[in-house]
Amino acid sequence: MAYRTINADLVLVTLEKLQQRILARFPDAGLGKVCGELQSLAREANGRVTRLVRPIIWVRLGVGLVILAGLIMAGIGLRALNLEAHETEMLSVVSGLESAVNLMLVVGAGVYSLTSLEARVKRHDAMTGLHELRSIIHVIDMHQLTKDPVMLGGARTQVSPDHKLSPFELVRYLDYCSEMLSLSGKLAALYAQDFNDPDVIDAASDIEQLATNLSQKVWQKITIVQTSHDIAATA
Repeated sequence: MAYRTINADLVLVTLEKLQQRILARFPDAGLGKVCGELQSLAREANGRVTRLVRPIIWVRLGVGLVILAGLIMAGIGLRALNLEAHETEMLSVVSGLESAVNLMLVVGAGVYSLTSLEARVKRHDAMTGLHELRSIIHVIDMHQLTKDPVMLGGARTQVSPDHKLSPFELVRYLDYCSEMLSLSGKLAALYAQDFNDPDVIDAASDIEQLATNLSQKVWQKITIVQTSHDIAATA
């Protein structure tokens, strides 16, 4: 099973090494700080995923007590209705039965809502983490947005982006962005890995697709630089 599921601890180790590589080559760039934030999200994701697979005891106890109280009250009501049936006319009994049926329907809806409470609490927790991942993916994209390979050696204006990267450095910077996007997608997949909730699975899939699409855009830039300047891949 070690090679069939994503290990959150190994993702975190990979992010830590990636940040070290970024800081070693671009110590003054904000990308290293973004990678640090992604590490924080990875730690939070690990904690959230652990909570998702565990039962929420206080919710289950509370739901059980409410259901038990409802059953007791329903039993008392049926007993009272049975006693009343010996003392009233048939029309009143039918009216009482109709009220009892309506009450049972309402109670049933309430029981269903209570039994799904745990799933809704977990879904909210997972969605919060996924929203944070979606946000940082866009932050990563913003950091590569102005790294335009067409500007290498081209005429610049006073308002041109001031990145001053060589072709080799530009490839490394873009590659780091691509790795961060890929790891963000893996963190999103963690939420859907052990928590089989349709909404969470859909949200995680959307984030993975977003990260993949942005990574492809980054690799188009890398390909342009490598083709134009004959740069080999390296760490």
